Amino acid sequence: MGSDTKRVSGMTAFSIIWIGQILSLLGTAVGQFGLRLWVFDASGGQATPMTLIGFFFFVPMVAFTPLVGVLVDRANRKLMMMLSDLAAALTTLFVLILFATGHLQVWHLYITAFITGTFQGFQWPAYSAAITTMLDKKDYTRANAMLETAGNASGVFAPLIAGALIGPLGVWMTRTFADLAQTASGDTGLLALLILDLLSASFAIGSLLFVHIPQPEQSTSGVEARGSFGHQAMYGLRYILARPSLLGLQLVFLGGNFFSSLGTSVWDPMVLARTSSDAVTFGSIQTAGAVGGIIGGIAVGAWGGFKRRVHGVLVGWAFGGLALVAMGVSRSLVPWLVASFLSMVVVPLVNGSNQAIWQAKVPPDVQGRVFATRRLIAWLVSPLAQLAAGPIADRVMEPAFASTGGAGGLLTTLFGTGPGTGMGVQLALAGLLSALVGVAGYLFRAVRDAEAILPDHDAQPAPTPQT
Repeated sequence: MGSDTKRVSGMTAFSIIWIGQILSLLGTAVGQFGLRLWVFDASGGQATPMTLIGFFFFVPMVAFTPLVGVLVDRANRKLMMMLSDLAAALTTLFVLILFATGHLQVWHLYITAFITGTFQGFQWPAYSAAITTMLDKKDYTRANAMLETAGNASGVFAPLIAGALIGPLGVWMTRTFADLAQTASGDTGLLALLILDLLSASFAIGSLLFVHIPQPEQSTSGVEARGSFGHQAMYGLRYILARPSLLGLQLVFLGGNFFSSLGTSVWDPMVLARTSSDAVTFGSIQTAGAVGGIIGGIAVGAWGGFKRRVHGVLVGWAFGGLALVAMGVSRSLVPWLVASFLSMVVVPLVNGSNQAIWQAKVPPDVQGRVFATRRLIAWLVSPLAQLAAGPIADRVMEPAFASTGGAGGLLTTLFGTGPGTGMGVQLALAGLLSALVGVAGYLFRAVRDAEAILPDHDAQPAPTPQT
């Protein structure tokens, strides 16, 4: 630990981690862009396989929450972050080998999604708690906005990079590695993108080697959390249940995530179905959303968000839900671009505002357990929504709007008919319901006045020294 304290710390350290994350996320997004196209074509244009990948990614993050929270608080948080990045790299290597040898099948991606989701479960609580110990309270919103911007920056450039490189790199690999190209069914472009994904993971891992992330000091809540492993695992839930304002905030996310997941899970297949798998349109819409996220992140970082951060949460949810409605109603590129931009521009405001509230109110030494439970509540029903979204689209919504002989009236007038239309209706209805969740938050004082009701963690009494 002595040598670690000599490493870079504070905002400089966070900036180094942030740059590593940008490069790593960019490589991951490039690989995932190619894989989504491959899955859609390999499954014959069905929505269910794409939604199942999301389901298997989220399930372990929800199921292993009690274990994750305890380990993040007990272990070195930097180590937890590095293990998460390393696991993502190994799963990419597994997919790369299967694809290069011509053995990759869609169900293999369910397994890799489960493994990645398991280790990804450690990353978010560890990163969130690390920000609290690395930075001053005044920098929380700025740092969270920077992390949101990193994710969205990858979304901007990944489709452009993937679209520009998939052809030339595929040709080069075909000429250079003729036997490999034949084994990989000739799709050497995707093979090249997966290699870039694998190489990019080194940036995230490498950046952590040069920084110091302090371990938190013990608080009164940390003393209360002592005990058996089971007692510690349940501490996060007890902590939140004892504070109705924190519980109320997460119930907003639970409802909003459930409804939005029913819609956003079919976003990609809707666009691909309505455009006959046009990769340029598909990538452009992704890029527009990512640009919105970047602009939103920059704006929040400069502005700092609402003085009462809860407004950022509730107004953001309402606005984002209405943008999903517009996405589902739209049937051409330009309206899709606008709707995608608007749906993402508020995400940094929503997540950054909520994150800043929790980081200010929860003592750092128990944030691993509390934040893991917090995510469990927010995502508890999201896997069920993802699991249901595909079959609803394939078996109910799409057949209902498959032709002019299907559903009629106002819905047909608004959404039209043909491939992708039923998924558009599903997305719009889900967006409307998620917007109503944001509005409903203002009806409850525990939610709308959460910041006034709860004291900041640094205003709470220190623990009594043990003798």
